[in-house]
Amino acid sequence: MYKKFIRPLLFKFEPEKVHNFIFILLKLIAKLSFCSFIIKKIYSYKHPNLETEVLGIKFPNPVGLAGGFDKNAEGYNQLSLFGFGFVEIGSITPKAQEGNQSPRLFRLPEDKAIINRMGINNNGVIEVIKQVKKQRPNVILIANLAKNTISQDEKIAYDYDKSLFLLYDFVDMFVINLSCPNVKNMCNLQDVSTISDIMDDILDKRAAMDIYKPILLKISPDIAKDQVDDIIDYSLRVGIDGIVASNTSKNRNNLSTNTDILDKIGDGGLSGKPLLEKSIELVKYIHDKSEGRLTIIGLGGIMSGEDAKRMLDAGASLVEIYTGFIYEGPSIVKNILKYLVKNGYKSN
Repeated sequence: MYKKFIRPLLFKFEPEKVHNFIFILLKLIAKLSFCSFIIKKIYSYKHPNLETEVLGIKFPNPVGLAGGFDKNAEGYNQLSLFGFGFVEIGSITPKAQEGNQSPRLFRLPEDKAIINRMGINNNGVIEVIKQVKKQRPNVILIANLAKNTISQDEKIAYDYDKSLFLLYDFVDMFVINLSCPNVKNMCNLQDVSTISDIMDDILDKRAAMDIYKPILLKISPDIAKDQVDDIIDYSLRVGIDGIVASNTSKNRNNLSTNTDILDKIGDGGLSGKPLLEKSIELVKYIHDKSEGRLTIIGLGGIMSGEDAKRMLDAGASLVEIYTGFIYEGPSIVKNILKYLVKNGYKSN
């Protein structure tokens, strides 16, 4: 029904307007308990083999919603009704920012892909905290943190530090986003000397906290292997818990979409099916290089249960979807979970 009727209708409208409309519906669902019950009944799927413990946190299943969908922590509980084992909110910056000018979100239906240059638009960390206080999480929450676009030099480390510790008591885990291609010079943060400037103080402060909360780094699929090696070595040395692989890509190779359309769209980060093979390769590389000592959240192009299982088999402990949710519809998580159980998935 979704692919035949609902998706064609939604795709007649601008992507960002559809996204905003979805959050209006999620807020309506929050007010109508019977809607929540029906959605959960239809789309949730539980099985003991799906339950997994990662970094001391017990997940009901290994499939989460990637950062970028619920930027401002406005719908995580309602989104969890569609079967997600966890939800990543953000990216979140210390100060609110509007992001880039519209249009800034584009569909590539021939490739089952999306290009976005949103520019990390969000309401800022204080507003996110207000949302989480207002709506007690019924799902495991991961906060994706980024710097403000205008922040440079020593202010960059301050941005991550501030957001993390303001949010520390309100979420279960953190992802430090070092690789958004839609913010000027942000991918440059993946240099280990810069990462250490950002992370060293954060890790020292975490050591003094009463409760240990995992911190992972999110990297680009376009990153060079020697940089990946440096990040792995640094993470193992200083106690970073894992890596999220991977973010969106600037690469446009081997797309079916007409080049004239791509030229008209211009810059932005590519997500969706074209990233699958590269993301699986990166996950396997990190897993093998770290000898399994780093937790990996794998994402990029997961559209089916088979895709998710391949990512998990490559070494990911958890997987995330975003573009697949848009193209495959609200049944995607349930379909993935049923496929995993049918094909012998069992958490370690």
